[in-house]
Amino acid sequence: MFERLREDVRVVFDRDPAARSTLEILTAYPGLHAVMMHRFAHWLWLADAKWLARMVSHLGRWLTGIEIHPGALIGRRFFIDHGMGVVIGETAVIGDDCTLYHGVTLGGTSWKKGKRHPTLADDVVVGAGAKVLGPIEIGSGARIGSNAVVLRDVPPNSTVVGVPGRLIERKESSVDTEHRERIASKMGFDAYGATADAPDPVAHAINCMLDHVHVMETRMQRMCEALREMGFESGDEPLPELDSCEIISTAEELRKMQLEEVGKEG
Repeated sequence: MFERLREDVRVVFDRDPAARSTLEILTAYPGLHAVMMHRFAHWLWLADAKWLARMVSHLGRWLTGIEIHPGALIGRRFFIDHGMGVVIGETAVIGDDCTLYHGVTLGGTSWKKGKRHPTLADDVVVGAGAKVLGPIEIGSGARIGSNAVVLRDVPPNSTVVGVPGRLIERKESSVDTEHRERIASKMGFDAYGATADAPDPVAHAINCMLDHVHVMETRMQRMCEALREMGFESGDEPLPELDSCEIISTAEELRKMQLEEVGKEG
């Protein structure tokens, strides 16, 4: 038990740059307090002291604002940052080295007994306000962006953003600012489950649709020309130009700004 406590304290230093001392962590980190109380409550739950386990869990909720059902199975080096409003259901399973931010819900989607809450594999990060609902599986190394609502399984080492949650392909940028390198080396993971260079899946989908419209317009023009050659008349109503239509995501804008900054420094 004491080794688990030492691990839970060390992980705060690893994942929160604001942590300054062990005393500060032990006295002023509600996420750690909630995890400590849950480990005791879970031990009582397994010992069939269900009512007492619920009372310990209820006390932890009252003290920290974090509600963890004593039946939830939580692995090692679990970290809850800020913590207020976190809810973890009875049949939730959380692997090792996972991180949750404030406002996260690992909840169910039905009133049926049995497995009804999500399973998080190792090294999963769930951003602030995200909702992961139902008996789904989140793969190892996955990232859930802030305020995402996830209702389906997430593959390992992938990122989900939006409502409903959408998988995005992470674009490797050739520009890494000093700030990002410092945070990455310090924390070793993406804070809040998504970085600023993550592409916008909605913008990508709209751009794909615009590309499709361009192709269809070209084909229609060729068909009209062929019909004219055959003696058929087609309407000559002008169509609005689409050449300048493109949805730019914030990730693209950020990359352009970073390139401009590098150019100025060079």
